[in-house]
Amino acid sequence: MATETHDAAGHVADAAPGMPQLDFSTWANQIFWLVVTLVVIYLVLSRVALPRIAAVLAERQGTITNDIAAAEDLKQKAVEAEEAYNQALADARNEANNIIAATKTDIQKDLDVALAKADAEIAAKTAEGEKAIAAIREGALESVKAVAKDTAKELVTAMGGKADAKTITAAVTARMKG
Repeated sequence: MATETHDAAGHVADAAPGMPQLDFSTWANQIFWLVVTLVVIYLVLSRVALPRIAAVLAERQGTITNDIAAAEDLKQKAVEAEEAYNQALADARNEANNIIAATKTDIQKDLDVALAKADAEIAAKTAEGEKAIAAIREGALESVKAVAKDTAKELVTAMGGKADAKTITAAVTARMKG
């Protein structure tokens, strides 16, 4: 849609189209500059920007690869350290068990010696006690015999009889035997 303009004489003049991109008379120039611009952009991108981007990407890939390799190396070292730790722990447990067994053996030997000593002391005290009991029994029997003789003599005398010491001793001895 063209706008009409009037000149000083009142003639109607044709107006220029609104958008120059749509003016077919300048398309050859526009296409030329478009191609030149695209070629320049292509050259700048292919010679400057894309190699830098590729270098950064390659550097990142190299860093990632190196980091993964270092992580694998550290993982291997961690596995080896864990195995060494487990082996040291097993050795320590075995050593502790050996020490415990040796200590138990030593304690058992000491206990056996102490028990033997205690048994010997008990046996000695028991023998002494049995001797003392036997002496007390013997003394008690003698005391019972003496008391029995005196009591029998007093009973016979109290009843009005006369008994000699030999007869009373024989009667008390016979009665004590059963």
